[in-house]
Amino acid sequence: MTTFPPNRIRNVAIIAHVDHGKTSLVDKLLFQSGQFRSGELEKLQGGQHGLIMDSNPLERERGITIFSKNCAVQYVAHNATEPTLINIIDTPGHADFGGEVERVLRMADGCLLVVDAFDGPMPQTRFVLGKALAAGLRPVVVVNKCDRPGARPAAVHNEVFDLMVELGAEELAMDFPIVYGSAREGWAYNSADEAMEAAAGRKKGGDLRPIFEAIVKQVPPPQDDPNKPLQMLVTTLDYSEYVGRIGVGRVYSGMIKTGQQVASIRRDGKIVTSRIGKLYRFQGLGKIETNEVHAGDLCAVVGLESCDIGDTICHPDSPMALPPVTVDEPTITMVFRVNDSPFGGQDGDKVTSRQIRDRLEREAETNVALKVAPGKSGEELAVSGRGLLHLGILIETMRREGFELSVGKPEVIVKMIDGVLHEPVEQLVVDVPPHAVGSVMELVGSRRGELKNMDTRSDTLTHLSFEIPAKGLLGLRSKILTATQGEGIMHSSFLKFAPASGETPHRLQGVLIATEGGDVTTYACEQVAERGVLFVIPGDKVYAGMVVGEHNRDNDLPVHITRLKQLTNFRVASKEATVVLKGARRLSLEAALEYIEDDELVEITPKTVRLRKRILDEGMRKRAERQSRDKEAAMAGG
Repeated sequence: MTTFPPNRIRNVAIIAHVDHGKTSLVDKLLFQSGQFRSGELEKLQGGQHGLIMDSNPLERERGITIFSKNCAVQYVAHNATEPTLINIIDTPGHADFGGEVERVLRMADGCLLVVDAFDGPMPQTRFVLGKALAAGLRPVVVVNKCDRPGARPAAVHNEVFDLMVELGAEELAMDFPIVYGSAREGWAYNSADEAMEAAAGRKKGGDLRPIFEAIVKQVPPPQDDPNKPLQMLVTTLDYSEYVGRIGVGRVYSGMIKTGQQVASIRRDGKIVTSRIGKLYRFQGLGKIETNEVHAGDLCAVVGLESCDIGDTICHPDSPMALPPVTVDEPTITMVFRVNDSPFGGQDGDKVTSRQIRDRLEREAETNVALKVAPGKSGEELAVSGRGLLHLGILIETMRREGFELSVGKPEVIVKMIDGVLHEPVEQLVVDVPPHAVGSVMELVGSRRGELKNMDTRSDTLTHLSFEIPAKGLLGLRSKILTATQGEGIMHSSFLKFAPASGETPHRLQGVLIATEGGDVTTYACEQVAERGVLFVIPGDKVYAGMVVGEHNRDNDLPVHITRLKQLTNFRVASKEATVVLKGARRLSLEAALEYIEDDELVEITPKTVRLRKRILDEGMRKRAERQSRDKEAAMAGG
């Protein structure tokens, strides 16, 4: 089996804003690496076109990368006689999964920064590039999608340079190599003019060789010393039903061997001695068993007695811990609790507070950006993450595993800095049609958003950049989609903490609340149709206290949504007119999380997402509201 010395290894992370073509580029690099037989990659795709790396069902459904992944290819560079091993680390582009990015950047020596030739740098571009520069990685810039209508690769080159300056990049990073290409079409060139000719069809026969060459020439080889005692940092965990936990990371010094006695230094400083069962190197999309891995290479370790992210695996005679993995603090928190609705336990098989707690604690071990803490009662847990999508993906994963639970309204995490209350502020970018610019600016302005830049990208698209408190983003996406007839695209990422200002925006409309349980009837829907927009349709099962629609006024309204029409033998003088019901609004999981208020919960089961009041009984709910008003009045008077 070939062993690669450090000078013939390149560890490169691929970073980008979401949907800029990063995973598509990895796929095409694998296709063109020449290490797969004809039809082998298509088989690995499972019959689907592209995106081999996005293997998780949620990733395929949403078209985004959620989990970082490793692959490796061998490439013989120009004028070279021996192949170079290129370890490629595909990272998420969305800031909500920034914990994944920050962990795996520790394994890389350089990075490919992929930027859309039309969009240019976006909020997550700033985020991932800032993390890469902080980790000391030198970027190779790939201006992707040069075949996209309206592509402006030369202007994007300048925007990337301006972003480097803004982020305080060192002089070496400022002189970044740049490649222009199209991951979808599988070609790249070293000049923008050649790329535009290829996009116009005037240049044929291109491939991704310029990117391979840039990686080999521009990404530095590992500087790790194979002669020092063993040190390996675990940055990712894998799992197998047969062998349990698998620690994935990079060997920073020395050499690790199968059967070797090692010491694992935990994050709390505790040292656990164990023996290496099996050792794997990355090859293509999978792993191959090997006897030893040298400094500078990535590997997967099986057989450790205990293995967690941030652990240092070292020689038992000289146990020295590497700097631990650190990630940014969470910005959003939610209450997770058991599903105690009348329909609880009908769909899922994991419904107890112990099962929910164990699952969340297990998730927190591998998802380092997630924090789990006890809630106000024994049946509640406070779960904090990097954003609504981060927590939404966790909830969606749990419901697919058979869990039932209820979650409360997302709340922004604030903290005291020098005795002053600070809140997170995010950079928000919205791409909208020109006719909707005024509506979007008014919407964002009403939530204390401040316009920082406005740029007309084309006749059909205006690019708006804002700074907005994170609490102002809750519920904003659906309003922007409504204001732009579904054409608006918004992205945000954490920018800074700033002194807290203003109150959290609240929903302007009240809700329609079912007063009795049963099946929704067409007659009842007709009776309440003028009162608002329904979330249910005839035949749906409801219970008392369940939210069944949005009231067109600002107060909550109890409705008898299961009422049956009284039948009599009297004939009516006027014939009944046919009533056409308005279509019900079906809320997705993320939309439901954004929609609810403090006194409401989202009930999540493997089959349904429902909205409900925390207190289901109407009399008890009114009593609690009265007590809350009396308490507020007493505090105001005091």
